[in-house]
Formats: sequence, C-alpha cells, structure tokens
Amino acid sequence: MYKEYFGLEELPFSIAPDPRYLYMSEQHREALAHLVYGISSDGGFVLLTGEVGTGKTTVCRCLLEQIPENTEIAFVLNPKLTVEELLATICDEFGVSYPEGNTSIKVFVDLINLFLLDALSKGRKTVLIIDEAQNLSADVLEQLRLLTNLETNQRKLLQIILLGQPELREMLSRPELRQLAQRVIARYHLGPLSKKDTSAYITHRLSIAGLRDTLFPASTVNRIFRLSAGVPRLINVLCDRALLGAFTQGHSRVNKTTLLKAGREALGTEDDKEPRSRVLRWLMTGSLIAVIAAVLAITYYNYGSQLGAVGIIDPPQPETLKSPADTKDLQGLWPGDRTGHMGMETAFQSLFELWGISYAPGDSTPCRQALAHSLRCLSKRDSLNSLALLNRPAVLKMFDKKGQEFYAVLTALDKETATFVSGRETRKIAVRDIATHWFGDYTVLWKVPPDYTEEILPGSRGAQVQWLDKQLALIQNRAPGDQTDPVFDNAIVDQVKKFQLAEGLVPDGIVGTYTLIHLNSAVGGSIPKLISKEDI
Repeated sequence: MYKEYFGLEELPFSIAPDPRYLYMSEQHREALAHLVYGISSDGGFVLLTGEVGTGKTTVCRCLLEQIPENTEIAFVLNPKLTVEELLATICDEFGVSYPEGNTSIKVFVDLINLFLLDALSKGRKTVLIIDEAQNLSADVLEQLRLLTNLETNQRKLLQIILLGQPELREMLSRPELRQLAQRVIARYHLGPLSKKDTSAYITHRLSIAGLRDTLFPASTVNRIFRLSAGVPRLINVLCDRALLGAFTQGHSRVNKTTLLKAGREALGTEDDKEPRSRVLRWLMTGSLIAVIAAVLAITYYNYGSQLGAVGIIDPPQPETLKSPADTKDLQGLWPGDRTGHMGMETAFQSLFELWGISYAPGDSTPCRQALAHSLRCLSKRDSLNSLALLNRPAVLKMFDKKGQEFYAVLTALDKETATFVSGRETRKIAVRDIATHWFGDYTVLWKVPPDYTEEILPGSRGAQVQWLDKQLALIQNRAPGDQTDPVFDNAIVDQVKKFQLAEGLVPDGIVGTYTLIHLNSAVGGSIPKLISKEDI
C-alpha cells in the first residue's frame, strides 16, 4: 500500500523468514556459524534457541541456502506429534515409502535406517531440522535420541538440528533427557538486537527493498528500540505500521507521533515506556528460568547428596563422576581453603609464555600488552565446543566449591581430558568435570595481520590484503596474485567464502576475528594450539 509512495521495490518489513533480509549481527553470525559447524559434523544434535521473533527460523533458512549439494534435508515445522506421527513425517520429508496405515515404530525406524545407509553409500549427508522444538514431548525427544544411534563404525548417520524457544533448554536440563543433552555438539542462544544493531537492521531491510533514503530519523529509531526491546519481529511490525501511518498522513518520514500511534496499534499500549516493560517481562521470563537453573545447578553441586536423599533429584551415580585414571582433581591444584588460587595476572603470565612472550603483571591490562606483540584478545562466554573450534589455549574464569573465582589456563584438549597449567605444575581433569567449575567465560590470544585495525572488507587495499592473499595461496597450494597494488576483489572474496565454508564459519566474505584465527591455524607456524592434529 505504501510501497510505491516511498519508492520501494517490495515491502521491507514482512515477518516472513526471507533469508535475503537477514541482518547479520554478531549474534546472528555466530548462530549461523554454529549451524554450519553442525552440518559439517558427523552426527549428534545442534541446538539453536532464542526468544520469540529473534530470527531463529530466518537464520536456518539462510543455512539452507548454503548447505552442500550432497545433503539430504528434512524440515519439520509442526512438531506437536506423537512418536509414530513424527517418524511418518520424517519418512515423508525424506521421500521414504512405508506401508499405508503403518503404526509400528520398528517399521518406521528400519526404513529410515535403510534410507540413511543408502545415502551414506552415495556420499550424501542427512540432516533433520525441527522448528519450534520446545513443543516436542519427552517421548518424541527420546525417540530422536535413539535415531542418532543409527551409525556405522566410523560415523553417525543422522545430524539433527533443533530450533526452539528458551523452554527447550529447560527441557533438556531434565534428568530424564540427560542422555540427549550429552549428545548436543553445538548450542547457541540468540538474543535481541542492541540499539546500534536495531538501527543497522532497519537500514539493511530498507536497502534490500530498494531504498537508500532515511525514513526513520535517529530519534525515531531509538524509540523503536525502546518499544521493541530489540526483538526483530516486533521491529518489523512497528516499522510496517509506522510506514503505513506516514503514508496515510502524507509524510515523507516517520515522526515520533506516527511511531507512538503505530506502537499503540501494534502492541496495544499508550506510550513508549510500558511496551518495553511488557516486552522485557516477556523476554525476562526465559532469562529468569536460566538464572534459577544456574542457581539450582550450584546448589546441586554443593548439596546434591542431601537433595537426592529426600527425593528432590536423583543423586549422581558413582560411574558418572569417575574421571579417567590418569586425571587429577582441578581443585587439588587451586584448593578453596587456601590463598593459592590462581589469579588473573598469574594466568595471563602463563598464557603469554605459551606464545613465547613476556608478561609484566601490573604494567597494563593483558590485552594492551598483547597489542605490543601483534596479538589481540578475544573474550567470550560460550561453550567448550566453541572454544575448541578456535583451537587456542585460553584463560578460563572458574569458581571453586565455595563460589570464589579463580583463573586457569587451558593448554590442551582431547575427547576425554583437559590439561591445565599453573606455573610449573600441570594437571589433567575429565572434560565432563569442567562444568562444575566453569560457566563459559574465557579469553584467548590471536595474531593479527600487518596494518590490521578492523575487519578486512571487500574493496580494502594494502598490506593486510597482501597478507590475506598470501595466506589463502598457501592454504590452496597456488601462487599469490599480483602484489603491486593488492585489492580485496571478487576473486579473493570467493576464495575467502570457500575457506569459511570449509572451516564451518559463516561464508560472508568478511575477514573478521574468527576467520583470521582459522586462517592462522590453517597455515600453521609457531602459533600455540589447543588441540593437536592427532586429536582432530
């Protein structure tokens, strides 16, 4: 209705999950990278959660446009099904024929297994994607776990991606689903956009729709952020309604009055404060659940045996607490009842030594000192799988049994054990025991190219582009291009995308932190690694 009035080629704020309109915030890049990694892995579950309207389905649609051609995909959109109905739906999606009226789970599973083996023999991967997975029952989730048991001696036959709201994470924390939770090889939670990303999101969608002019002044964008709390779907609804209002009023831009009226119509509220509080209450429901879960986890760690004794939770069985015979307790290295905790300064001193450089405690922050050696810090809160993908030793912020924080340097990682260092001492613990001390905070160091200031973008010139082309040439076993005036042109963009896809990264052609880290790993050299080639 307002499309022609504003000179748009199409409506920019449709809530349909069109991957062309996906704005790649840092969060969305990481979410897509987790899915790409999952596609490239051999079996297990990949979990992508997020509040309603944060863009999970759109990210997944973007994934579908990038998967290799030798991949069989089944996409289940309505998971409110019985076990038999789900198996029948999977058969339908994969084109597997089954006897009419069949209700036998065994018949369905046997047919799916034959299909998976046939796909494997043809060199094809098989992926099952389930949207709105928080609606799955416990029985259906258990059947999905059993499907991942279908395997050969070398690999799993089926990769399963679960997309869902925060309740899905809560479901997988239940004791009866712990076996499934242990098979999640990558997980990511997608949150709302920041104020800066909200502005970029609106500009991006208008640009895709064919408009270069600004229809939303900065003050209006700030109010959109307050009204929507950064939730993309609500941003779309508000902007669409606001543009319609501007059109009916004959305005060339959306003003405050028009936006507030759109907010009342879209959210049913009277001003720009209450809508945000309503949205935040909605968002905080999932966050509150997560906080409660974390508190319960700590309580369980300290008082698990007492809770188990009164029947509140199942106490941990002895076999699940065993570590491999050659591992030792991490707490034995930094006990909570003495002052020998490893502090941040000592930890970074050990990390710097792994890079062959000196660290001066107290002189300046670790990251400032790293800059003097062409290194940068990457500090994140994420999973151990994500840290393993970076393949760099890391300083981990950890907690002892009394809740006091300490710092440990993770120097090596394999499937069962993790190696930590403190000064001259080295200890190994079971990987599964890390979670009792660590909630995901880590810092790694990574090496930057010459003249590096920020992401290397298409069209860039100079020493960093020359470095990039040389790195790609080494990896691809070719001669570097013309070095007289190196330009990040389309040819190099295509090479970067191929490299990113092979590494399980988002193939966006932008050389940012993660791509640079993977480039350095691929080329090799004296860079310290977390995982040796023998363990990959």
